[in-house]
Amino acid sequence: MQLRYAYRIDPTPAQRIALAKAFGCARVVFNDALALRNHAHQVGLPFITDAELSRRVSTQAKRRPERAWLGEVPAVVLQQALSDCTTAFRNFFASLSGKRQGPRMAPPRFRSRKDRRQAIRFTKNARFAVTACGKLRLPKIGDVKVRWSRPLPAPPSSVTVIKDAAGRYFASFVVEVREQPLPTASAETGIDLGLGHFAVLADGRKIDSPRFLRREEKKLKKLQKALSRKQKGSSNRAKARVKVARQHAKVAGARREFHHQLSIKIIRENQAVFVEDLAVKGLARTRLAKSVHDAGWSSFVSMLEYKAKLYGRQFAKVGRFFPSSKLCSACGTVAETMPLNVREWSCACGAIHDRDVNAAINILAAGRAERLNACGGPVRPPLAAARAEEAGSRGSAAA
Repeated sequence: MQLRYAYRIDPTPAQRIALAKAFGCARVVFNDALALRNHAHQVGLPFITDAELSRRVSTQAKRRPERAWLGEVPAVVLQQALSDCTTAFRNFFASLSGKRQGPRMAPPRFRSRKDRRQAIRFTKNARFAVTACGKLRLPKIGDVKVRWSRPLPAPPSSVTVIKDAAGRYFASFVVEVREQPLPTASAETGIDLGLGHFAVLADGRKIDSPRFLRREEKKLKKLQKALSRKQKGSSNRAKARVKVARQHAKVAGARREFHHQLSIKIIRENQAVFVEDLAVKGLARTRLAKSVHDAGWSSFVSMLEYKAKLYGRQFAKVGRFFPSSKLCSACGTVAETMPLNVREWSCACGAIHDRDVNAAINILAAGRAERLNACGGPVRPPLAAARAEEAGSRGSAAA
């Protein structure tokens, strides 16, 4: 499987200028390609092929005086920008035809130099390399210092250089990684995700929600207020914007680190992990939107999924309409209603349930049942011989 390994890089002032040129050239080529295809569609011409597009916006454009500066950056950067444009159109057309699952995609939009994220990509044919001294060698940019937090497990197939809104630079390597099965574990767990507690496991453990955004909300409000008071277009406003972006990056980084540590711990301890397929987009439209985004459930579930595949564990999602909270894990009775303010409830069978723990137990049971059905297990209970008092007709109309 392919994984990304991202590292901070520290380009020199001259290298930052070269990277800025590369970002700008890739953006211009992408916008030129998009404009040509949009114009062809408007006037009723056929869809422009990739080869023709590359010839017009890259090869021929470099010969014109107004686009001569495209030759100052690596050619592979321009080719990858054209590839991104083609991929965006393919995804849009696949979404229109129904071949692409998920919500309907919008048509490709023009890139702006004010976008929060600027990126360029180098592939193998660009001859990028990691030098013996640990620097990243990029064509026409030079040897860039990398902050290696861990070694790469294999030679990378491509690298993407990214500049985020906070002004930080990253190198994201795509690496082919083989599965690394962990020793078999006897435990299995179901996970109920929530807001009061970030996660509740089927064994009764509750992981508190760190609420990273809520912790830094006071400081963020202060920085946002200072930004709003700066004159638009001024240098002070640009500095204030970077301060806000850095604070948001700090929050996102802390959340990501929490997700990584918790997900790898759960994967190591359990042979199978089951979670509920939550409708995050729907919940993000309610009054709980800020708390839902602060929790980052989708990111956490994605980490569980790819780490389970990497380490040879089983992972599955339980349907979002499964009544995990209302179902009694002891007798199987489903309660009629279960308001959110009810955190503990008792069933008619006499069992007293903690709402979240009961939901986690039910998710584990449902995940196991789905696994047995998928492996060819019986869907219905096995047949049994009728007892003597049950045989025959009792009180029928023929008597």
